Amino acid sequence: MANDQKQRGKCVIFSAPSGAGKTTIVRALLGRMDELAFSISACSRAPRVNETHKVDYYFLGIEGFKEEIEDDAFIEWEEVYKDHFYGTLKHEVDRLWAENKVVVFDVDVYGGIALKKYFGEDALSFFIQPPSIEVLEERLRNRQTETEDVIKTRLAKAEEELSKSNQFDKVVINNNLDLTIDEVENYIKEYIK
Repeated sequence: MANDQKQRGKCVIFSAPSGAGKTTIVRALLGRMDELAFSISACSRAPRVNETHKVDYYFLGIEGFKEEIEDDAFIEWEEVYKDHFYGTLKHEVDRLWAENKVVVFDVDVYGGIALKKYFGEDALSFFIQPPSIEVLEERLRNRQTETEDVIKTRLAKAEEELSKSNQFDKVVINNNLDLTIDEVENYIKEYIK
């Protein structure tokens, strides 16, 4: 943080290969647990059809994102794919902690590793793992939001990301969504009490 005198709270970090179900799990938990609040990430890409600025992401564009990097506005950021930047804004975390919330992050695997390193014991990190690469591919195709090239890129990246699961506090295999949500909720309740 720019000012380390600011009050620090607790965080819960969710990471997974694209299509593993982390965003669905996060949304369910936010609906169940009032003490949680979602940290809106920043990105350089344009919004998808169903996405809203300052709700799903801070859509900054490539130049806007690079300006925030220069201004040291991020806790962490990454160029996930060429010219596709994602990051966590410092002011967003400070805003939620000021509301006495447990900050929830839904980030890519490298973002999750960086956030856990930054927050240390103030964060519980989850790696949501698909049951298999085949299931992951099926989920990505069923979304019908990405091109064939994007799906292939995401699957190649997923292989690499799966090798990083040991850098998270909890690895949860998302085989049955309802059971996975219950399992994660129990871990969070134990952590924040």
